Amino acid sequence: MNTPPKSGRNSLTYKEAGVDIDAGDALVERVAPAAKATRRPGADADLGGFGGLFDLKAAGFKDPVLVASTDGVGTKLKIAIDTKIYSGIGQDLVAMCVNDIVVQGAEPLFFLDYYATGKLEVDAAAVVIEGIARACKESGCALIGGETAEMPGLYAKGDFDLAGFSVGAVERGEILPRTHDMIAGDVVIGVASSGIHSNGYSLVRRVVSDAGASYDAPAPFAREVKLGDALLAPTRLYVRSALAAIKAGGVKGLAHITGGGITENLPRALPEGLDAEIDLGSWTPLSVFGWLAKSAGIEEREMLRTFNCGIGLAAIVAADKFEAAIAAFNAHGEKAVRIGALVSGQGEGTVRYRGALKL
Repeated sequence: MNTPPKSGRNSLTYKEAGVDIDAGDALVERVAPAAKATRRPGADADLGGFGGLFDLKAAGFKDPVLVASTDGVGTKLKIAIDTKIYSGIGQDLVAMCVNDIVVQGAEPLFFLDYYATGKLEVDAAAVVIEGIARACKESGCALIGGETAEMPGLYAKGDFDLAGFSVGAVERGEILPRTHDMIAGDVVIGVASSGIHSNGYSLVRRVVSDAGASYDAPAPFAREVKLGDALLAPTRLYVRSALAAIKAGGVKGLAHITGGGITENLPRALPEGLDAEIDLGSWTPLSVFGWLAKSAGIEEREMLRTFNCGIGLAAIVAADKFEAAIAAFNAHGEKAVRIGALVSGQGEGTVRYRGALKL
C-alpha cells in the first residue's frame, strides 16, 4: 500500500533542482539561424536531431580519408568569464580544431560543440555559439549539432566550459605531411598569429596577477585597447589560406603552432634525418609577447616552447615554390614570410634556432 505524501509537501521539478529545460530550448531556437547559415554541400546544418548527418558523396570526395580533431579553449575561458567578453571565444574553439585538420591537407567538413555550465545564461551562451557558427562558416565547415549541459553543483556561478569536435576529409593521395618528399633546402614559411591564440594562458594569467594588472585597464603593450580585449584576440582561422597554399603547389607539410610552440609542433611534420633551422630574427612578434617575457623574466627558450611567439602556422615548401605559397597565404589576408629551411640532421627531426626573437 502506497503512503500518501505528507500534507503541504510540494512536488519537486527539474528546474527547482537547477536545470531549466525551457532555457535550453530557447538557446537552440536562438542559435538555429546561425547554424543554418553554415550550410555546405553534404550538410544542411539543421539542429535538433539525435545525431548530425553528413554526406561525403555530396561533398564531392572520391576516395576520402577522414581526419578528426577535438579540443577546447583552456584557461583563456577564465579571462572571458572574468571580463564577460564572449564574442571571440567561439572562434577560438573552432580554430583549435579546424587548424589541426587543415595541416593534414584536409578540408574541414563539420563541427559539433559542447557547452557545459552550472546555470545556463541564454544570452552569454548564444554569443559564444553564434561565434562558433561564424567561425565555421568562415572555415567552410557546417555546424551540424552540439550539446548544452546544465550541471548545477559542478560549476561555480558564471563558469562554463567549452569543447569542440570537427571532422574533415582529404583524398587519399593528398595527405600531409609528405615526409618522403622533403629534402634539405626546402623552405619553412611562417604565417603570423593574431596574438597568443589559445595556449599558455595559465602562465599569462599568472603574469597578469603578479604584475597587479587589471583587465579593464589599458594594455601595457597597446594603450589603445583594454588588456582584457588584447588578451582575448581570437585565434586565427588558417583553413582557407592553407588550402589555397596547398593548391598553389609545393607544400609538403604544415604545422599548427599551439601549446609547445614552434619547438614542439614543427617536428611533428618532419621526417627522420632532417631538422628545421629557424631564423628568429626573420619576423617581429606582436608586442604582447615582449611584455610577457619582460614582465615575468621568461627566458627566450621558455617563450618558444610555451607560446606561438607570433607564428601561428608553419609550412614546409619546395624551394622553387615557396614564393607562390607565400603569395597564396597573403592573398587570403595572412602575413607570411620565409623563416628558415630544412637542413640535414641525425635521428628524429628537430628545430634548431639561430639569432634572437625581436621581443
